Amino acid sequence: MAKIVINNDKIKNPEELTSLCPFNAIECNNGKLDINAACKMCKICVKKGPKGVFEYIETNKIEINKDEWRGIVVYVDHVDGNIHPVTFELIGKAKEMADKINHPVYCLFIGDDIKGSAKELLHYGVDKVYIYDNKELKHFRIEPYAAAFEDFISKTKPSIALVGGTTIGRSLAPRVAARFKTGLTADCTILDVQENTDLDQIRPAFGGNIMAHIYTPNHRPQFATVRYKIFSAPEKSINTKGEIIVCDIEEDKLSSSISVLEVRDKEKVSGIEEAEVIIVAGRAIRKLEDMNMIYKLSNILNAKVAVTRPLIESGWVDAKKQIGLSGRTVKPKLIITCGVSGAIQFVAGMNKSDCIIAINKDENAPIFNCAHYGIIGDIYEVIPGLIEKLSNDEVLLDNLVAASKG
Repeated sequence: MAKIVINNDKIKNPEELTSLCPFNAIECNNGKLDINAACKMCKICVKKGPKGVFEYIETNKIEINKDEWRGIVVYVDHVDGNIHPVTFELIGKAKEMADKINHPVYCLFIGDDIKGSAKELLHYGVDKVYIYDNKELKHFRIEPYAAAFEDFISKTKPSIALVGGTTIGRSLAPRVAARFKTGLTADCTILDVQENTDLDQIRPAFGGNIMAHIYTPNHRPQFATVRYKIFSAPEKSINTKGEIIVCDIEEDKLSSSISVLEVRDKEKVSGIEEAEVIIVAGRAIRKLEDMNMIYKLSNILNAKVAVTRPLIESGWVDAKKQIGLSGRTVKPKLIITCGVSGAIQFVAGMNKSDCIIAINKDENAPIFNCAHYGIIGDIYEVIPGLIEKLSNDEVLLDNLVAASKG
């Protein structure tokens, strides 16, 4: 545990120091300063306040033997044995980090009749695949799945656990992390590992205005969830060298107060996450009718149309087509942004794209900092000109299509 201690005897003008905290956690009561429940432990008051007035004190610091925790485990997200592609992306990142600390890479596969699907994971360089195969695990129910995950960690003691930021992953990961009283960082965009096996977890915070660097030095395992399309999946190998380990768990641990009465298949819709070419419309679009030029450009390039948050709030486009922290993460071969300023909330959802072309009349727009190519100009002039050029110049069109195919 940690706390902020205020040495009031060193303060001359207490009311002047209340403005130090951006969360209004410093109060002045009867001439003395107090810390209220709004404190985020950001330590801004310690850094910017008068020397010796604010002190950050850790109490009952937990010490852990990190040598007892070994390996990086990736939770296998699936439906009826059909593995979600975010799993393979996490395997790629796990292998990268494991090489730095000489740790093995595990997969945890929970379900029913999944032994055949588990073999697929070995083609991606996994050292061991642990499977909990039981009829009670056929459909996802939080209690038995969390029990199986907990059982695996208790027996195997991995140092790091990576979970996909899917609907299931976001439900399962915090439940399991709480059982081990350890930390969980959600929606990480950057992961790295230190030599002492501490996991560096970086994610946008405070509405995307800063990048928070989070680590959990005194607890294991270290949990992190990652969205789809953040990392790259490794190449599939013909040969395999890992092994599959079937795990047993007591039947009473798989009991649940939830009964699955019926499962209905969701209609499969090709979303912007899977698109290889995306045209993004930004705040510069003045009215709904002007979206027609965006759709026309997308038709020429056989692209998907996406938007930024202001257009969603205007009700012009379905929310599933929003890119950014509060929308979808994409990684297409080619993305063209039209009148997008490039706020960090948006950039975090598309900056891993292979080729980024930005169109904006503001030469100082942040989007140009991540773009590979930039066109400075009004989209109402550039896009019609680009449409005309692509319609009449087959060579240019072929080059753009080739770029979108890598």
